[in-house]
Amino acid sequence: MTQRLVATRHSLPPVRLFIGMVTSDTLSPDCADCFELTGLNGAGSNRRLTAAGVLEVIPVHVSSIARLIEAGTLPVDVALIRVRPSPVPGHFTVGVVADYTQALVKKARCVVAELDERMPATAHDALVAAGDIDVWVEADVDQILLHDTEPSTEEREVARHVASAIPDRATVQFGIGGLSVAVAQALKDHRDLGVHSGVVSDALVDLIEKGVVTNAYKGFDEGVSVTGCLFGSDRLNAHADGNPTIALRAATHTHNAEIMARLHRLHSVNSAIEVDLTGQVNAEQAGSRYLGAVGGQIDFVRGAQFSPGGRSIIALPSTTPDGRTSRIVASLAGRPVTTARSEVDLVVTEYGVADLRGCSFARRMEQLAAIAHPAFRDALLREARDGTRQRPASKPAVSEVRHA
Repeated sequence: MTQRLVATRHSLPPVRLFIGMVTSDTLSPDCADCFELTGLNGAGSNRRLTAAGVLEVIPVHVSSIARLIEAGTLPVDVALIRVRPSPVPGHFTVGVVADYTQALVKKARCVVAELDERMPATAHDALVAAGDIDVWVEADVDQILLHDTEPSTEEREVARHVASAIPDRATVQFGIGGLSVAVAQALKDHRDLGVHSGVVSDALVDLIEKGVVTNAYKGFDEGVSVTGCLFGSDRLNAHADGNPTIALRAATHTHNAEIMARLHRLHSVNSAIEVDLTGQVNAEQAGSRYLGAVGGQIDFVRGAQFSPGGRSIIALPSTTPDGRTSRIVASLAGRPVTTARSEVDLVVTEYGVADLRGCSFARRMEQLAAIAHPAFRDALLREARDGTRQRPASKPAVSEVRHA
């Protein structure tokens, strides 16, 4: 449908397109000659759009998207969805993406569905009533399949430290990409893990088949791996097809703090572009390039800390892939703060784990400099010492205390 939309755009009235993460090459910067493009992130193929300056990114938590759609703040007139028949009478399934699809379907004036029986038959919040669909078209293009990225050596080392912080019988949240794959692989010797995530990849199938993920001790939603999206290949789709132990749920469930507070030992694992010496996390922008998103990071950071025995983990290699730039930085210097330092728990690089809970500024700087790449530690420590000298004393004078 999007290919036809793009091909006929010059014959259409003005159109605003609202997109999530795009993984095809259908939407190119050239489309901006007719479309106003808005979206939630700069990931996947969206990077071409943000680099060209034609995608207006809306910085919003995933947990808020459905409410904004329902209120009309994020307007939707026509929803384009892909479905397949469901075993549930009178319903179809959206197969691989449930996150805020229900909100789009309920709010849209017109729902256009592309029928593709190659998708997995999933249930729960992936179900759409046949009566909610207004127009049908047949899918006539190749499926978009996403194969797991091979982790780098540095990502594997980061993942080893992450796995050491996750106990048996924990509930785990992780995403997609090389680092998430490495974390899943590093958990291969764990026992009785549960999964509650916004998105999963083929790496989940490995953990289930090895008996690592059983979902037996989650405390809530036991027996099922909960996710909002399946971003994988035929292997993941085949595993999810008609599988009652895979539950596709809306973002109002996956990113809901009250739900996460009912899970046992939820350990969230999220990545970042950079972390500064006070613990502020930037997961959105590298220099002038918008590459990431506000997304669900803060939802899971908070949710994990509400969970009994839970921990929130921010994981990243200590440098950029070329090794020239540290990703532990003295200051974010005007770049986005996706997660505030007051929210951050554990920060992990290939050089270890910094536990920032209850830490002063000085202690945070020491810990974060210690997990930076050795080539950058001295400079970071110098900046940390200079910053400490420039800040006011943390304790007021005795006379001030008495006066107060």
